[in-house]
Amino acid sequence: MRAAILAAAAVLLAGCSQAVSTPAPKAQLTWQDFHGVRLPLSSADGPHTLKNDRAEGFARTRQGALLAALHIAVRANAQWGPDVFEPTITRQVTGSDAAQLLDKTRKQYEESRQEAGLPERSTLGQAYVTEEAYRWESYSPDAATVDIVSAGPSAAGTTVRASTRVQLVWRDGDWRVIAPLGGDWGNAASELKQLDGYTMFGG
Repeated sequence: MRAAILAAAAVLLAGCSQAVSTPAPKAQLTWQDFHGVRLPLSSADGPHTLKNDRAEGFARTRQGALLAALHIAVRANAQWGPDVFEPTITRQVTGSDAAQLLDKTRKQYEESRQEAGLPERSTLGQAYVTEEAYRWESYSPDAATVDIVSAGPSAAGTTVRASTRVQLVWRDGDWRVIAPLGGDWGNAASELKQLDGYTMFGG
């Protein structure tokens, strides 16, 4: 599975046993299943609009930016079909490589759909990914960069992890994700061996 599903959904890479920093505040977060991916929500920080598998409306706060990074990047993926990834990328992803991201996601979807023999515009199935932790690179009310750790099963049956860097900007009253270099989430993901310096999600 590509980097867009692992915290934004990425390449899944190997485990860890190191101690990590204090969990995110559990009282402010609830969790919802999104086609096999558990995603956090906050009544204060968003998303405030959940409709047709889309998520919009995030607070101009640090946690609002974190939640936007998760929800937008996960949804900007071929796995959920064009009814989800096309409006997500068109409306909630910005930057010089946004058009490339949309084009590559469409091509990836069609190749996967035809290979699986699925109807047009259908989803490609469940994902088996856990959003585990995060680490801030920078934050301001206008722009943010956060690394998100996702974990899932490898073909060999082991747990694998990757860290995906997600950049955001505040624009038109909401957070927007900046498309990864070349429109490829793989360019924003890297193997993760240890969770030192990361904060675990509550829940």
